[in-house]
Amino acid sequence: MKKISIIIPAYNEEESLPILYERIEKLMNSMKNYEFEILFVNDGSKDKTLEEIKEMRKKDQRICYVDFSRNFGKEIAMIAGLDYATGDCVIFMDADLQDPPELIPELVKYWEEGYDDVYAKRKSRKGETWLKKFTSKMYYKVLQHLTKVEIQRDTGDFRLLDRRCVNALKKLRESQRNTKSMFSWIGYKKKEVLYDRDPRVAGKTKWNYMKLFDLAIDGITSFTTSPLRLSTFIAIPTFMMLFVYFIYVIIKAIVIKEAIQAFQAIILLILFFSGVQILLFGIIGEYLGRIFNETKNRPLYLVNEYNDKKEMNNK
Repeated sequence: MKKISIIIPAYNEEESLPILYERIEKLMNSMKNYEFEILFVNDGSKDKTLEEIKEMRKKDQRICYVDFSRNFGKEIAMIAGLDYATGDCVIFMDADLQDPPELIPELVKYWEEGYDDVYAKRKSRKGETWLKKFTSKMYYKVLQHLTKVEIQRDTGDFRLLDRRCVNALKKLRESQRNTKSMFSWIGYKKKEVLYDRDPRVAGKTKWNYMKLFDLAIDGITSFTTSPLRLSTFIAIPTFMMLFVYFIYVIIKAIVIKEAIQAFQAIILLILFFSGVQILLFGIIGEYLGRIFNETKNRPLYLVNEYNDKKEMNNK
């Protein structure tokens, strides 16, 4: 009997967990040809999320959990889920039920047909503002133009991954992670499934625009060096304009014999080149920061507890 691991990162989700378990339990009981594991990754929750998970585990041993020593973020929680999952395939889900568990049988069906990565693509996004939808659309456009890897648009983390995809992702241990891009980078046979994304069943979203902006920067700088080429793209036309302006000043001074205020030209040039330098230093700084973080070689996360046992090994 094949085993399916459902990985659910959770941060302050005590209100939604009972509803989530109720719907997943019905699903598992209906799919009798498969063995299930529900693996919660408690990402340093400050409410009663961990207590709620432990209570559910007492009633259902199919529920497992990894408890972080502190909040490490959803991206790290996802790689921890892959490290601890034991299934023949894994399914990522959010704890807020915006990803409907009822779609899982369709994901499994395509997996059985030979697809390695069956990802759910949103037809609609209920409960999200116009601004969030617009910025998300623009982000995927920019990312697709900058990277050489095809990125799936309007696609989140809700997907099924075959064990060989899991093993491939576990080899990618960089600390600054953008898992959505990693799903595309590893390749393998992919299949799209369309669905309507629901609003949260309880609680508030943990993502604000600052966190989303950080995630966007991680996505761009993790999988492309294109921003570094901006120095070349900006430098060439800049020096061409400077050369043309220099010729213009010389010709004007010789032909028209009209004096030009030197301080005005100097101020404009200083401001222009200072702006260009600040932009380029900022881009280079992003990549240097990544090199700095990777050279520390710290573990990606520290685990406090795994299935009622204090964890000694961290990754």
